[in-house]
Amino acid sequence: MKKVLILVAAILIASCTDNLEGLNKNIKDPASVPGESLFSGAQKALVDQVVDLNVNNNNTKLWAQYLQETTYTDESNYDQVTRTIPQNHWDALYKDVLKDLDEAKKVISETTYTTDELNALKPNKLAVIEILNVYTYALLVETFGNVPYTEALDIENLTPKYDDGLTIYKDLISRLTTAMNALDTNLGSFSEEGGKADNIYRGDVAMWKKFAASLKLRMGILLSDVDNAFAKSTVEDAVNSGVFTSNADNADFTYYSADPNTNPIHANLVLSGRHDFVAGKTIVDVMNNLNDPRIANYFEEIPGGGYLGGTIGSTASYKTYSHVDPVVEAATTPGVILDYAEVEFLLAEAAARSFNVGGTAKEHYDSAITASFQDWGLTTTDAVTYLATPSVDYATAITASTASTPWKEVIGTQKWIALFNRGLEAWTSIRLLDFPLMAVPTDAVSGFPNRYTYPIVEQTLNGSNYAAAASAIGSDTAEQKLFWDKN
Repeated sequence: MKKVLILVAAILIASCTDNLEGLNKNIKDPASVPGESLFSGAQKALVDQVVDLNVNNNNTKLWAQYLQETTYTDESNYDQVTRTIPQNHWDALYKDVLKDLDEAKKVISETTYTTDELNALKPNKLAVIEILNVYTYALLVETFGNVPYTEALDIENLTPKYDDGLTIYKDLISRLTTAMNALDTNLGSFSEEGGKADNIYRGDVAMWKKFAASLKLRMGILLSDVDNAFAKSTVEDAVNSGVFTSNADNADFTYYSADPNTNPIHANLVLSGRHDFVAGKTIVDVMNNLNDPRIANYFEEIPGGGYLGGTIGSTASYKTYSHVDPVVEAATTPGVILDYAEVEFLLAEAAARSFNVGGTAKEHYDSAITASFQDWGLTTTDAVTYLATPSVDYATAITASTASTPWKEVIGTQKWIALFNRGLEAWTSIRLLDFPLMAVPTDAVSGFPNRYTYPIVEQTLNGSNYAAAASAIGSDTAEQKLFWDKN
């Protein structure tokens, strides 16, 4: 009888153990995540960070003086420290974008799909991932200067070294060229289920190839003042590879009507219920002086008519000044990371630098403005009328300019207007071309920010590599110009 009881007890213990182990299993979440889902998450995190207006994450729409804060003016006055903005930007790009792209690459590489047709898409998927890797690292270099690169993304290495910014940038261009050339336009990429994993081009490889060429053009132009010969060959190769040729090519990320998949600006300006921003005086004054009809698409009129922007760096009554247009803050407004108007302005810059890109600076400048008008819902006739304005007409404006390099003022000003709502790219263009001139904020804590300062946590946890990087770029200050910002 005793032996029977022991046997029963043993069975009960084994049974209880199995049941307890079962309770410890997470049956709601997947044991592994598909590479396509990781790619989708990284893509959204990237575009969210680029288009965001949240003062904790991205201050560049304020620094480009498209907008002005109403009550809390720290960020309009170039304060990067109070809200640790550099840290948030750094984390978003390294952790939420690059690390997920890296994992997506690993998972897709190791996955055997159910059909030969699906397996055939893997090389294109990996090339698209690489293109977004390049775009993201380029943003980091353009923002900070020297950054972790060759030792980045290794979770076992908590103190990665910082690599030289110019060396990184040239390597990125090489990687971009390889990825672009690897794309097979006869096949799809993230094309399953209508391309739902790719919220920019729905898996269309031909479009990704154009995007890669256009990104290469942008990156080549950025090096024009630091290595003109390299920039020239890069730009000309990009153009020969086939850059954007219409607004249909724009890299527009699709947002949806329901939170959390709305455009972040909708969350910032509508869902928050807050009234933190009005139009900035700098852009409103320029557009008013030019009688630029796009202003009605950018902003709302004030009571009584007309457009008025808040003084940069000062508090601004929400009721007194113009607000962003409802279309700009709509939930489903696409998130733009590269567009045709920008490409045409880049080609205008290239032509002005005597690069062989086909067409004159004026021709590309006119095409850029026309593309911007059309993208904002205006007509070609509207653009023609605007281009005939003496202060806009390329030849007349060049003659009237008192700048040491007149084309930089003329192209730079119109490019900045067209880049409205694209703070990061506008900030980069201002730094490269030095136009238009930004107003000095009322209570500025620094000169115009030429870079984000390094995250404070890097000083604490990666001190020696941080110190070496700060010394290598000159200083860890907002005013420190980066390697590509020579003039």
